[in-house]
Amino acid sequence: MNLSEHVFLYCERGTSTLLLAEPWNAASNAGFILVGLIAIDLLLRRPVEQRSADQFLLAALILLIGLGSLSFHVFANRGTELADVIPINIFMLVYLGVALNRFLGTPPGWTVLLVIGFAAIAGLAGQLKCWDGAIGIPGPEVTGAGPCLNGSVGYLPALFALIVVGMLMRERDQRAAPLVLWAAAIFAVSITLRSVDLSICSDVAYEGHKIGTHFIWHLLNAGVLFLLFLATFRVGETAAPASLTKRLEQVEPETPASVILDDAPAEAEPEAVPVGEEPTQEEEDEDGEGDDEKEEEQAEKDKEDASSAKNEPSN
Repeated sequence: MNLSEHVFLYCERGTSTLLLAEPWNAASNAGFILVGLIAIDLLLRRPVEQRSADQFLLAALILLIGLGSLSFHVFANRGTELADVIPINIFMLVYLGVALNRFLGTPPGWTVLLVIGFAAIAGLAGQLKCWDGAIGIPGPEVTGAGPCLNGSVGYLPALFALIVVGMLMRERDQRAAPLVLWAAAIFAVSITLRSVDLSICSDVAYEGHKIGTHFIWHLLNAGVLFLLFLATFRVGETAAPASLTKRLEQVEPETPASVILDDAPAEAEPEAVPVGEEPTQEEEDEDGEGDDEKEEEQAEKDKEDASSAKNEPSN
């Protein structure tokens, strides 16, 4: 293989060998680089015990996908093509392993076997060619064979795997399931746009420069990788079924009788007079006023007795 051989795969480049022949395709790789940096930042903000080595590996691979694709759309040769596709393929294998083992609880042995099987299927799909209405791996006698769907057939196993994993996660009420399913839906759209890049090349232009749709594949896939990375933060989290949540909201909880009795105000109990307690100042004042009144009454009575004794005649 001649690594310096130029590759002409996409609408925007055409047959040009210039470094800046694909400005839109090159610039759109900023989405991958941005997502990779955000992923690393999100990881560093989490407590150490909530980080994992595979998350750092996925974040690093997202960065490499952006840098590899950028180099390919600038230099467009066999060497930079490898720098473009190798990080993508490694990401697919690593993420499938993470999804099987962490999301679905697949034992490590089975996870390894399934990942190897997926790699074989994806590699076989990437070798498929189309010619004269036929599809397959052409023999030496076949002429005019080319990549099917502009080379997008190799990504169909990844799309199928995302859909299957997402549905299984949803069935198990995994909170990450919607993220994976949304990623699959967006990935389906991006594969479609990648596939039609050459067929509608003449219809997608800007100021006379044909740009095609490959740059949208980059931007959409940056969103796909971001959603898939966020899903790793929800490993092991489950959501209550919607039907159960709805029923719980509709049923008003009954107040137990014991709570009602506890909340009712208690009746006031008569205060007990402590034995031997000293009387207060107010009580002493009231007792003093009562004694004075008795003394005054007794004095008046004595005066009346004395006056009546004087008025009696002496013998």
